[in-house]
Amino acid sequence: MQLLKELVMSVSPSGRENTIREIIKTQLSSVCDEIFTDTLGNLVCHRKGNGKKLMLAAHMDEIGFMVNYIDDNGFIRFSTIGGVPKYNVINSPVEFVNGTKGKISYENKENPSTVNFEKMYMDIGANSKETAEENVQIGDMASYCGNFEIIGKRIMGKALDDRAGCWALIRAMQNTSSTNENDIYAVFTVQEEVGLRGAKTSAALINPDMAIAIDVSNVGDTPESLELNLKLGKGPAVKMKDASFLIHESVKELLLDCAKGAAIPYQLEAASYGGTDAGAIHLSGGGIASGTISIPTRYIHSANEIIDSEDLSNTVLLLEKIIDTPIKKYI
Repeated sequence: MQLLKELVMSVSPSGRENTIREIIKTQLSSVCDEIFTDTLGNLVCHRKGNGKKLMLAAHMDEIGFMVNYIDDNGFIRFSTIGGVPKYNVINSPVEFVNGTKGKISYENKENPSTVNFEKMYMDIGANSKETAEENVQIGDMASYCGNFEIIGKRIMGKALDDRAGCWALIRAMQNTSSTNENDIYAVFTVQEEVGLRGAKTSAALINPDMAIAIDVSNVGDTPESLELNLKLGKGPAVKMKDASFLIHESVKELLLDCAKGAAIPYQLEAASYGGTDAGAIHLSGGGIASGTISIPTRYIHSANEIIDSEDLSNTVLLLEKIIDTPIKKYI
């Protein structure tokens, strides 16, 4: 779990994925034929094969915050990067890309249950605007301050969305042969949290025959939760739909065949909201057969997301089976 911890602790909000990109590049340099970074910042790891092009995508970025204004007392007003829920933010510790740390609070006159982001601020321990500006500038980015804990069979940390998917894809690439029939592109995308942007440009560059995103998804196994099908510990999910895409029939067949053939526990998911990289990939060019594998996750977009270690391990096994299965018969 040391690698997953390193990925989670990386401060890499959307548009500033440099740190995590270098970690992943180091992990995969010996198991790929070529690795390169495109203009937008996507890390493309190519393992050559003589068969059809298969793109496997996990996003590197995380939600975060950007400095908008620094007042005379050194308090920082900010805007959000990606879908940051208000109720997760108050009193959360934050860390900037340059290592500066602080916390988020709100104006005392406001009701904490209804306060808007405009009434929140960051406190980095500065006592003046000048002192604050020695550490941060307008436009600097931060994310939740890193934490990583093993709690029983579960893993808790910030940015498991989608560092868990990145970890699973890294391990699957490391654990499979370098002589697969499929022409494999493991892509670690940028700016997913702000509109699936990296997936769009990388898919246009690669033009794969089939694509599978690896991401997280909400569960329905907590007290009085929404009626959602996913539960921790029951295996990765094959996503039928969300607000951004409908699974392609050929990808559905491949994923179910691989899970059943390897006796990997799996779940089925049909979401009415949200989106993954598959939402952008499937619309690229003339259209790409796409789908998503979901890692069940509690408390998404908080500083303490929780996943199940067996779900994570089974996601790796499913990806290994997919990599080893010639996709030409499904297309």
